[in-house]
Amino acid sequence: MTTERTAVITGATSDRGIGMTVAQRYAREGWAVVILDLDGEKSAKVAADIGNQFAVPAFGHTIDVTSEDSVTAAYDAVAAEVAAGSLPPVGALANIAGITSPVPFLETTLELWNTVMAVNATGTYLVTKAFLPDMIEHGWGRIVNMSSVSAQRGGGVFGKVPYSSAKAAILGFTKALAREIADTGVTVNAVTPGAVDTNIRVGSTPEKEAKLAADIPIGRVASTEEIAAVITFLSSQDAGYLTGTTVDINGGSHIH
Repeated sequence: MTTERTAVITGATSDRGIGMTVAQRYAREGWAVVILDLDGEKSAKVAADIGNQFAVPAFGHTIDVTSEDSVTAAYDAVAAEVAAGSLPPVGALANIAGITSPVPFLETTLELWNTVMAVNATGTYLVTKAFLPDMIEHGWGRIVNMSSVSAQRGGGVFGKVPYSSAKAAILGFTKALAREIADTGVTVNAVTPGAVDTNIRVGSTPEKEAKLAADIPIGRVASTEEIAAVITFLSSQDAGYLTGTTVDINGGSHIH
């Protein structure tokens, strides 16, 4: 298998997270992968494990997506690997890193609001801005941003006002950037999962999870693999005429 492009995934070290499944799916489809997460040591281990399992080049590095300096350092580390020939050029970026906020609005603080906006929305902005120029230079690229059905429904899943607001910002960011760079060969799309079987819903209970599933027309939450399949499709050659789109993956919980 010839690996021609690298996929960069943020937020990909959680064993039950969407990001790790996305990284594994990219690797299974022949992409080299870069794992970027807060824990640099774990990022390197996850990358090594995926690289060994799927026989593709892989690299892990620390990143704090809320810090421009940290994002720049992560980009520089990846660029050095590309320059050295250890990785092929970056062809896809999956902005997965995020946090939720199951706090009623009147109990939120400005600190919580700023943190949720910084990780979800500002992080997507900073990482995209760092990796986009190289994609434009190569005339080919795929950016997939993680939003949420909460942005479309106004919550109603688990995250509340700050989370829904941040994920809505990502939808506007996706559409505006897609329009601005449409003639460069780089596409920008978003996915809006509903409830997914991950560990992001900290503080939930079996009773809440059962009610959540019962409220979904399909009758269950999504698997991380189902989300990853859409993200890797949007990163494929076949998806080249899709840009500025929002792909709903919610089991019918929001139909519009």
